[in-house]
Amino acid sequence: MSEKLEKLRAMLEKEKERRIKLNNRIEILERRIQEAEAAEVNEMVRSAKVSPEQLAALLRQSANTTPNPAALAAVGATFDKVSYRDGHYYVFDGQHTIAARKLLNNNSDLNIVCKVYSGLTEQEEALLFAQQTGISAPLTAGAKLRAKIHGGDPEAIAFQSATQRAGFGLSFNQSHAKWKIACIATAFGEYRQHGERIYTEALRVLAEAWEGDIDSLRSEVLQGVVRFIALYDHEYDPVRLIRQLKRTSPVTIYRSGQAMSGPNYQKYMHQILKAYNGSSRTKSLPIKQ
Repeated sequence: MSEKLEKLRAMLEKEKERRIKLNNRIEILERRIQEAEAAEVNEMVRSAKVSPEQLAALLRQSANTTPNPAALAAVGATFDKVSYRDGHYYVFDGQHTIAARKLLNNNSDLNIVCKVYSGLTEQEEALLFAQQTGISAPLTAGAKLRAKIHGGDPEAIAFQSATQRAGFGLSFNQSHAKWKIACIATAFGEYRQHGERIYTEALRVLAEAWEGDIDSLRSEVLQGVVRFIALYDHEYDPVRLIRQLKRTSPVTIYRSGQAMSGPNYQKYMHQILKAYNGSSRTKSLPIKQ
């Protein structure tokens, strides 16, 4: 066997060894790429607010393509929202999610996929926060109203002003206290349906009759008074209404209404009418629907 042939065979063996090492290296790199890709996809899915239906759609898509933020958006997923303003990033939707993710990461910073807005004012951020949708935990009525007020929403500001002029405050965290309206959704709904005049007139009756008592500010009682005034506007005597309500506990009105059947607004309005009429025949008002 010639020396040249031996050298060629030796070179071949060395190249085979190199090929084996290269294949091993390729396999390692491919595995690391798959792991990194899976980690990024997992991060995107965890960062996004994805419902079970949206996740199923995303998994169907992943059979043909690697999920990315655009694919998540295509199935309706939402992300924590961040505003870039004055050289800083402000989270206005997803603060609790981000805090929880950091806590699960041993309180260390980590990358989270977010939707970033540019050019928003602080008021516009507040309005976007109030209008947030998706599968996040729904905002409380108090949180939504506070965000609207901060964002300069005219109707929300007018509602707060009307409430304050009548001597009451709004409990944005919806905790119950004297002179504080916690049933914000009901109060705002009545304000929008019947207008500022009827709403403030009802609050003044509540204030004079029960002096800010917590039970008088239950949603049912408040709605009952507003509906009574709206229904008997220009017919009832405010002085008589206040005098008669002073003789009746708001708890009694609440419990009597609970014992009746029918829509809430009707049940409690009838309790206010009953208190107003009392035993008088000459000053009684007729029952209306």
